Amino acid sequence: MEQPKNHALFNDELYAKLDEFIDGLPTKEGALISVLHNAQDIFGYLPAEVQNHVAAKLGIPASKVYGVVTFYSFFTMKPKGRFKFNVCTGTACFVRGAEKVLDELKKELGIDVGETSEDSMFSLDALRCVGACGLAPVVSVNGKVYGRVTPENISDIVEEQMAESHIVERSV
Repeated sequence: MEQPKNHALFNDELYAKLDEFIDGLPTKEGALISVLHNAQDIFGYLPAEVQNHVAAKLGIPASKVYGVVTFYSFFTMKPKGRFKFNVCTGTACFVRGAEKVLDELKKELGIDVGETSEDSMFSLDALRCVGACGLAPVVSVNGKVYGRVTPENISDIVEEQMAESHIVERSV
């Protein structure tokens, strides 16, 4: 099936990278979640344009792709910030103060849950459980997990992340 070439959001190089991944699959059957993970890694998120491309490339209805994207919480249809903060709000984390940690992160980053800062530096999400209950409450940033976090730790975590990325000054 010929792919549409009217990509408005992203350049053809990114689509070529995704196509290379899809074309290298031993079979396209049952590969949707794997393809979506790869697409999200390439594009940063999964807008309708990318979902339609995946559907056409896999020969499946766009509605099926959309259904999977909206069902699983690890997929996003909105752009995320450079620093993706996630706070576990599962039972163990909640009981040990995740709500206060989340409130402090909202203040520190200047955004609410589900939002991305205007400068695209930060995004904030709350997750149901990350499977690290013994470390509750847990915050992860771009995959790095911080355990036994308190509201007093938040500023240090933000600064550490920025220092690791060699960012000297925050605009928030």
